[in-house]
Amino acid sequence: MTTAAVGSGTVHVIGAGLAGLAAALSLTAPDAPPGRRVVVHEAGPLAGGRCRSWFDRALDVTIDNGNHLLLSGNRAAFAYLDEIGARDSMGGPDAPCFPFLDLGSGARWTLRPNAGRLPWWIACPSRRVPGTRAADHLRLLVLRRIADDRSVDAALPPGPLFSRLIAPLAIAALNTPTDTGLARLLGAVVRETLMRGGAACLPRFPRESLAASLIDPAVAVLRARGVAFRFGSRVSGLGIEAGRLAALEATDGSTGLDPADAAVLAVPPWAAAGLLPGLTVPDAFEAIVNLHFRAAADPGPAGFVGLVGGTAEWVFVKPGHVSVTISAANRLVERPAEELAAAVWPEVCAALGLTGPLPAFRVVKEKRATFAATAEQDRRRPAAHTGVTNLALAGDWTATGLPATIEGAIRSGRRAASVLERKSEAQSSSS
Repeated sequence: MTTAAVGSGTVHVIGAGLAGLAAALSLTAPDAPPGRRVVVHEAGPLAGGRCRSWFDRALDVTIDNGNHLLLSGNRAAFAYLDEIGARDSMGGPDAPCFPFLDLGSGARWTLRPNAGRLPWWIACPSRRVPGTRAADHLRLLVLRRIADDRSVDAALPPGPLFSRLIAPLAIAALNTPTDTGLARLLGAVVRETLMRGGAACLPRFPRESLAASLIDPAVAVLRARGVAFRFGSRVSGLGIEAGRLAALEATDGSTGLDPADAAVLAVPPWAAAGLLPGLTVPDAFEAIVNLHFRAAADPGPAGFVGLVGGTAEWVFVKPGHVSVTISAANRLVERPAEELAAAVWPEVCAALGLTGPLPAFRVVKEKRATFAATAEQDRRRPAAHTGVTNLALAGDWTATGLPATIEGAIRSGRRAASVLERKSEAQSSSS
């Protein structure tokens, strides 16, 4: 996905997370005009935002700050991977395959959608959720039509399908409890994946690390296109004059913008609100807790296992370690790391057939991982357009129509670049 010219001036991308990197890729597409310059400002020492990876000395392995599972229906994400030449860095099963374990009953099952759009798999007991009928799965069709503010709990009935499939899917996608999580945002995810058939539900995740798949190749491509990165450059102020961005104030100095220049603001919502007074943004957040254990395990058919009825929710087998994700984790962020690890390790052992005492571990808590995907917070999500003629917003917290996901972040960056393009065209036609 590319955009045409935004102008031949300099475009400043503020923030080097996935949204900012996606915007920079669009702004430097092959059809970009000669003479355009793109500069990426990043407050931290590296690109990536929440898609961070680092070598953990205590575990002696490279770990990610969290686990992100893509599905083959995430078209923007895979177009991004193709553009940076990193599709082959993603691993996963050859067919749709989602293993689960109910920690309470000990029941195991594997959800196996068929490739086509006609969901004949729901008629096969060995491929669907145990304890359900084929007709139960058809209730998911209600998600296609929801346009109001109902929660997931209010939209779908309780029962085995809810507890063993809908709730795990909803919490993972929305990072919000099902009693407040918006059913229509879940519907947007399901429409693009499960309801398009198993071919859109192939699970994919980085073979090595988030940085190796999603960040480092993008930075390399952008550098090859002439993009300048200013790491350690925290933008602390926007100079706006007559409805136009005229200057950036950053820790490494002030930068004036010429008439042909523009900017994409791709920072967290609280940072954007601080830079643009009066901007309405989400202001309630949900945490994610990730635990990494120094352990070797059989990855099984998928490379991960979904857990029901415990503290842990998704267990991933990675090079040299096992990684656990717990979403909608506001209730857990104040618990000591040792306590969390001790509670989760037995669940990991049950999922992967491991034994032995608690190994070396690392607990990573993101207290403001995503905005809370509630009706109130969704109404606070701004569009990419701003009242500033040469400034656009990007981030998974903007009004993408999706929850805060990798897919949404990438789409937002592409859209921000497109917004600048349309504004440039409008100005050119009126001049």
